[in-house]
Amino acid sequence: MKVGDRVRVTESVVVYHHPDHRGEAFDIKGLEGEVIAIVTQWKERPVSANFPIQVKFTKKFKAHLRTSELETI
Repeated sequence: MKVGDRVRVTESVVVYHHPDHRGEAFDIKGLEGEVIAIVTQWKERPVSANFPIQVKFTKKFKAHLRTSELETI
């Protein structure tokens, strides 16, 4: 996976920060978006992020996910 790839969420992932369902459990399985970042560094130091892939689904909704939760489309 690389920045700019279109991806789809393949596993059940519950988030609480979706703009239309703020504060409520919302499953994003099946949503499609674009990879906008792969987190490997923070302030020029290497990091080992638990959720390294940042995906933008809509203008207002982004999420950090694992590689195993996504498929390239």
